Amino acid sequence: MDRINENILRELSADGRISNIDLADRVGLSPSACLRRVQELERSGVIEGYRAVINRKAMGRDFIAYVAVGLNGHTKAVQEDFERAVAAMDEVLECHNITGTVEYLLRVEVADLASYKAFHMDRLGTLSQVNTLTTYVVMGSPKDARG
Repeated sequence: MDRINENILRELSADGRISNIDLADRVGLSPSACLRRVQELERSGVIEGYRAVINRKAMGRDFIAYVAVGLNGHTKAVQEDFERAVAAMDEVLECHNITGTVEYLLRVEVADLASYKAFHMDRLGTLSQVNTLTTYVVMGSPKDARG
């Protein structure tokens, strides 16, 4: 990974729809050399894909919370059951297995506090694997590299 590839990745992270000509110009390469580098970054798995940045408010999902989840067991089966259940929940946009006092950190997006309360009580809180839930409500995101 050299400086040029890092610049390519930075530019693509900021605008995944940038044309190859504009990208080449920004990173100081010819269009053909730039395209070869991007293709190699894709082939090698450094670039896994491209995504659209969704306006959460326009989608009616402006309430964001991070939820720390402690499980009632530490077996592989308990974790796999929890992960399967969470994967089926549209409200959960991210699920991270973490170290520390709890096992998982979830990013949850819903319409409002009432919707979150229903999700918390009726869906997440009813999972048999869940022992503790601690919610952190996002009040603002001054830096969010996801877009």
